[in-house]
Amino acid sequence: MKIERVDDKTVKCFLSNEELEEYDIDYKDFVLRSEKARVVVQDIIEQAEEEVGYKPPKFAFDLQIMMLPDQGLLLTFSEREPLDLKDGEQIIECLKEMKEILQKTREKVGDVRQAANEQKASPEKPEQKKKGRQQTANRPDFALFRFESLRDVLEYAAALPGNLRLDSALYEMEDAYYLYLHKGAASYERYSRACIQAMEFGGLYAAEQERVLHLQEHGRCLIGEKVLKKLRF
Repeated sequence: MKIERVDDKTVKCFLSNEELEEYDIDYKDFVLRSEKARVVVQDIIEQAEEEVGYKPPKFAFDLQIMMLPDQGLLLTFSEREPLDLKDGEQIIECLKEMKEILQKTREKVGDVRQAANEQKASPEKPEQKKKGRQQTANRPDFALFRFESLRDVLEYAAALPGNLRLDSALYEMEDAYYLYLHKGAASYERYSRACIQAMEFGGLYAAEQERVLHLQEHGRCLIGEKVLKKLRF
């Protein structure tokens, strides 16, 4: 195990193939955050503290994993930095709409009975129903989120409700991780809430089908379905 201090907040650790065999661990263990991976990470942190004076952050750190063919794994530990969101107008508008939907839902919680009585007294016209269906159809039902590390993805998955029925897939491309979220069988409110919560751990990458196709073509699929359920611990 070779440990190198990069700066005050970052260290790198190289694990050879022989060491991986001794630990009986591989790349997938780190991706899925297995118990064996947790033990190895803790050993590395303790050794880094002793050898190079590394002081891990009190709250959270990023763990980046790089496979070195025929050599082993290179693990990089660094303090998490906040991400800057720099996306196009369409993505920003999608996010604003999600927030507005959540706000309106909260405002209506105390008026459910009143709304039901009003609907009975004055039934909705066919034109109004059609307009409402069109507005729902125009809402975005999928989004791509970019995460700096697998740890961010894992923490996000752990923060979500266990019964959330979203479709999801996880990709890796250019030393970053991309989570594809689709509304699936979840309500639009719960889907919107999950998207907004994802902003706490990563950044909104795209809400366009072309970007999804680009990721599927050039990225590497780590988990093809039910990512959030599989990564919960």
